[in-house]
Amino acid sequence: MKSQNTNNQQPPVIELEDVCFSFNQAPVLVDVNLTVKRGDFVAIIGPNGGGKTTLVKIILGLLKPQKGTVRLLGGAPQKTSKRAGYMPQYATGEKDFPIRVIDTVLLGLMGVTGCGPFFNRQEIVKAEKALELVGMEGLKGQRVGDLSGGQLQRTLLARALVSEPEILFLDEPMANIDVGGQVKLFDLLGKLNEKMTIVFVTHDVGLLSRYVKSVVCVNQNVFFHPGAELTPEMATMMMGEECPMELIAHGMPHRVLGRHGEGKGHKPMRDGGKR
Repeated sequence: MKSQNTNNQQPPVIELEDVCFSFNQAPVLVDVNLTVKRGDFVAIIGPNGGGKTTLVKIILGLLKPQKGTVRLLGGAPQKTSKRAGYMPQYATGEKDFPIRVIDTVLLGLMGVTGCGPFFNRQEIVKAEKALELVGMEGLKGQRVGDLSGGQLQRTLLARALVSEPEILFLDEPMANIDVGGQVKLFDLLGKLNEKMTIVFVTHDVGLLSRYVKSVVCVNQNVFFHPGAELTPEMATMMMGEECPMELIAHGMPHRVLGRHGEGKGHKPMRDGGKR
């Protein structure tokens, strides 16, 4: 697979135009316009219930907006989502299912290659390579119910990677992982970003790794920040206007930006945040 970091002249991997989505008539996303370039490493942040997971599911074609246009990898998500990898939020039910680690990863090929429920040797080798990539090759025969939270997260990441996607979506990938595990996972995602676009969702503004290249703030409306700077406004978005926050940097240089829609570097996603 060729590196995508030099492919910014190619069409965007994600394009949303005037997208609106409501649930039981309650607005979740309003007039969303978003453009993500190939090779980007995007953090989607916002408060719980602000629409982050809904946004990802719309991009992947798992939810259909009431209004607007969605393109993934240049086409309708229903046709192109097979070229994307998706690691959903951690679910306790994953550990209750009586299945081995290797079988969990193989499930990532179903619906992509048309294989399963019986897998050939080539497909098993693909699963083994995905497990090796995330450092789980030694536990391929283990039952998922016996894994720690971090081990399960890496198994689910291998499942998302086994189909060799062009773009990888991760929803709260750092949940149930200690700080050391988070650093290792970000290092892995940084290496993967050399070959694929990365989009990850987090409610924790402290998880803006040095690998992150841009930030999307979601709270019904969507705003694009072409950089990984942690700003007071981002923190306020997470906590609410009634609880303003100041940022303290511990040896980590950052640039404080202005409010959404004001000043260079911040703008609502009416034009995809392009300059």
